[in-house]
Amino acid sequence: MSTAATRTAGPDHLWTVDEHLEDILATVRPLEPIELQLLDAQGCVLVEDITVPVSLPPFDNSSMDGYAVRVTDVAGASEEYPAVLTVIGDVAAGQAETLHVGPGETARIMTGAPLPPGAEAVVPVEWTDGGLGEGPVTGMRARSQSPEGAGGHVHVYRSAEARAHVRAQGSDVKAGDRALEAGTVLGPPQIALLAAIGRGTVRVRPRPRVVVMSTGSELVQPDEQLGNGQIYDSNSFALTAAARDAGAIAYRVGAVADDAETLRSTIEDQLVRADLMVTTGGVSVGAYDVVKEALSSVGDEDEEGAGIDFRKLAMQPGKPQGFGSIGPDHIPLLALPGNPVSSYVSFELFVRPAIRTLMGLDDVHRPRTRATLTADKALTSPKGRRQFLRGTYADGAVTPVGGAGSHLVAALALADALIVVPEEAESVEPGAEVDVVLLG
Repeated sequence: MSTAATRTAGPDHLWTVDEHLEDILATVRPLEPIELQLLDAQGCVLVEDITVPVSLPPFDNSSMDGYAVRVTDVAGASEEYPAVLTVIGDVAAGQAETLHVGPGETARIMTGAPLPPGAEAVVPVEWTDGGLGEGPVTGMRARSQSPEGAGGHVHVYRSAEARAHVRAQGSDVKAGDRALEAGTVLGPPQIALLAAIGRGTVRVRPRPRVVVMSTGSELVQPDEQLGNGQIYDSNSFALTAAARDAGAIAYRVGAVADDAETLRSTIEDQLVRADLMVTTGGVSVGAYDVVKEALSSVGDEDEEGAGIDFRKLAMQPGKPQGFGSIGPDHIPLLALPGNPVSSYVSFELFVRPAIRTLMGLDDVHRPRTRATLTADKALTSPKGRRQFLRGTYADGAVTPVGGAGSHLVAALALADALIVVPEEAESVEPGAEVDVVLLG
């Protein structure tokens, strides 16, 4: 966490969305790289180019179960006039014994097994009688069930060109090639490649640890009984899931009651496992807005300008926001509003980019596009505020879902996009082109 960003604006300053985001991204820094085992590195960002030490495949090998042959020995072979070859043994994947295929000879070969010296091609077992003398077969018999083990003779009914059904050494990647570039997010295919070239560990930026905490004495956990004036805590679940979706290791803390001292102590307890803290609720101007009360006076005594700054943004939903650092390690903390839609929209605009920055990614934002507004009537928006409306996007068109209320969780569940209405617009007519943030 850097405190290079300056917050010189007064308490009555109305921040733009861009100013707030720039302040966050100028402050949050990528986590330091560490060496991790491959499976522990899943979802992490690579910090080094990976060079291939050994070609893949490391040797010429068969792509079929069949017989390794010399091209001249099967030239002109047909069902009427098959080539009859002497089977000298088996070549199985991982087998140490080396066979040499001479004139008139062949070796049974399994998929992935190295092409034996002398052989030039592989004929699939379906092109042969499998050594049974009863016409074409459909598969390879087990060694123990084959005539004379793997010996005897085999009839080959088709010819083969040189290198037929042979996977060449280095046909995937060659020694010295660059397998993966720094900045790559390691998913299952990338981890498979690292394992295939013999890398057991890799240097990455770790996935950020994000602690999500909701506040409010009215909040009840799901599966518990609701009392008068109580609601279920959905924000902490939504934001924890969103943090994981962004690539973080996220920890959810159950709702904290509206008590400043309890909140402060809970945050202090959680700092040990946090690279980023996210609170939701208690940042407005009400008498029980506990986050603002608890953290407004919190600062880092050894760093000038550190602490939590609460501000108003020219946006809807999500006007009240807080941002700063807390604790001896200056852990970044983003304080989001408590209304569910305000909370989620704020996460997408501010927290997700912070998480992606901690990961060391270059592109930290959701993709955006332009779309045609499909609606029954014009959208209205307060002048001077950048509004984000829920919508569904498909085939270059976007349709609003639900109203502008910041409590409409059901509408949020149907949305896969945010419709952006700029600050200078008070209405947007159907058919107009609008900016759209794609959420999934």
